[in-house]
Amino acid sequence: MRFLAVPLLALVAACGGGVSTSDSETSTDALQADTAPPEGAHVFYARGAARAPSSSPDMTWHNGDVLATTTAGAVWWGASWPTFTGDKITGLDQWYQGFGGSNYAGTSDEYTGANGQVTSSVTYVGHFVDGSSAPGHAPKVSAIVAEACTYFPNPSANGFYAVYVDTKRGHAGYCAWHSWSTCPSGAPIQVAFFFNLDGDAGCDPQDTSGLHSQGLAALANVSGHELSEARTDPRGAGWFDSSGAENGDKCAWTYGAPLVTFSNATQWKIQGEWSNAAFNAGTGYPNSQGQNGCLSGQ
Repeated sequence: MRFLAVPLLALVAACGGGVSTSDSETSTDALQADTAPPEGAHVFYARGAARAPSSSPDMTWHNGDVLATTTAGAVWWGASWPTFTGDKITGLDQWYQGFGGSNYAGTSDEYTGANGQVTSSVTYVGHFVDGSSAPGHAPKVSAIVAEACTYFPNPSANGFYAVYVDTKRGHAGYCAWHSWSTCPSGAPIQVAFFFNLDGDAGCDPQDTSGLHSQGLAALANVSGHELSEARTDPRGAGWFDSSGAENGDKCAWTYGAPLVTFSNATQWKIQGEWSNAAFNAGTGYPNSQGQNGCLSGQ
């Protein structure tokens, strides 16, 4: 989602780095800082959070680039990750390894940009673990860019670098976001940010398959949203509708199949992605606004 901050919240987010909070006493400024998405972030709102309506069915191109092919990498940031024994890190490795060449990746392949057409070629280069303390509240885009550039100092121009923190969502009204900037090396970079979604009902796809932990299932779903949006709108001049909704936003929290099978045979409960072609042909399933343009990728 393309986010335009309300002026007051934008000011608080820009200045919210020095607020101290506790479980028993949380200041108003801290609540506002945690609630407002950072400036420049295209956010994936939690269930029931306020968002702009998708008033225009078709997305339009805004004269910029897409990711014709994608190189993906991940950083797990937080003091709990070095000794983590659950399935999230290994599971997301499998998720990224199976995304490329999948029918789900193909749901975004119709979109073209100044540099060519999106394809289902997604190559995963692996992950790093940073055991230092992750930000204690919702970080700015610059903090996530700095973290990604530390581990990928010379990123691919077509890269997507995801940072998964062990910090819970707290009062934030969103589950994840994607954005872009430049590394100190001078290389452009596309990044995404993800909270720890363990036990988070507002960001849970409600996967009942038993194939994954709840926390992994939640991260897999939001990762599909953010990676699909980055492929079609990597730097804010790609594809989105008149209200600013990108392809993931337009099908958020809707599912066209119980499980989607990736190219490595792993299965995931994952939201659909918007297709102009499917909407215009009447072949997609309906989003939350009743517009029949979502593709499950199954």
